[in-house]
Amino acid sequence: MIKLNTILIAGILGGLAVAIGAFGAHGLEAVLESNGRNETFETAVKYHFYHALALLVIGIWQRKENTTKRLNLAAWMFFVGILIFSGSLYVLSLSGVSWLGAITPIGGLAFILGWLFVALSAKDNSNKTHL
Repeated sequence: MIKLNTILIAGILGGLAVAIGAFGAHGLEAVLESNGRNETFETAVKYHFYHALALLVIGIWQRKENTTKRLNLAAWMFFVGILIFSGSLYVLSLSGVSWLGAITPIGGLAFILGWLFVALSAKDNSNKTHL
């Protein structure tokens, strides 16, 4: 992702996390309760929002430093993680289709890889001299 796109995507995903969370708390309460998935939905919203914020930080970092391949990979992993991890939990919470829980860990792995790429990017940047 390029700098501006990362920040733009972070803003969109952050806004969606707030909207989905609010809609879940107010408009979907009966559905979530009937499926017994209030906590699952809340987990999806939390991870969605945390990683939207992480994308925002990466976008700011990309504007400040030269973008590294690893930093771009971190952004992509967070994006994919939100889609697969939170997305599968949203659908599971609303539909009760339990097999979706089988793909959720793939999104979790994407989050873990994203954080690993963040750490490696920090290491890459620590080798540069700063004023």
